[in-house]
Amino acid sequence: MLVSMDRPTENETPSGAASPAITVVIPCFDAGHRIRPVAEGAAALVARVLVVDDGSTDGAVAALSTPGVEVLRLPHNRGKGHAIIEGLKRALAQPNLEAACLMDADGQHDPADIPGLVEAFRRERADLVIGQRVFGGAAVPWRSRFGNQVTARVTRLLLGRNLPDTQCGFRVLSPRFARAVVDRVAGGRYETEMEMIVLAVRGGFTLAHAPVRTVYEPGNSSSHFRKVRDSVRIYLRLARALLGRR
Repeated sequence: MLVSMDRPTENETPSGAASPAITVVIPCFDAGHRIRPVAEGAAALVARVLVVDDGSTDGAVAALSTPGVEVLRLPHNRGKGHAIIEGLKRALAQPNLEAACLMDADGQHDPADIPGLVEAFRRERADLVIGQRVFGGAAVPWRSRFGNQVTARVTRLLLGRNLPDTQCGFRVLSPRFARAVVDRVAGGRYETEMEMIVLAVRGGFTLAHAPVRTVYEPGNSSSHFRKVRDSVRIYLRLARALLGRR
């Protein structure tokens, strides 16, 4: 369970904060009660949190009132990838943006890992840092372990890079890479995140990983990943992106 923390006063950076120049972007569709602790936990660590409401119908986003949390409402549901693109556009409008951090709204990502991702971003001078999940625990669904292994092998075969976790949505992007994503990556559902990786590798951007925790809650209905259909879309987008760059 995520624990929300008090917000700092204006111009005050909380202890352990990532940076006031980090914008956290949270694409959200019908996440229910889970979105509040995620948004509040992130707002305790950075000065700006942007929740992109992708046409939700559950009313949960409308109830957010935490200082530092901004809501961008899209008129109807189009998919996580579209919400990410719109969120990055808004983040890039922030003066002196150091980085944009993407995280999921369904409670699987712990905001406490934001400083670690940002630290890796700075240490590696990276353009894209992807969270690396630990898949050894008994609580991790076997489908998640198997799916990540398959995708990692396919990515290694097609891209020639050994990437330990290609599907984690907990990421940090540099402004220059975020602009490239906005300009060159098509919106969609979960396949957009794979195309970001193709862009990073093929475009000569610096890519790094950092360990993150993942909370797996049995029966979490706020996760909208369709295991067969979305996996096929990911592989098709990967193949299409590679062919388009050759």
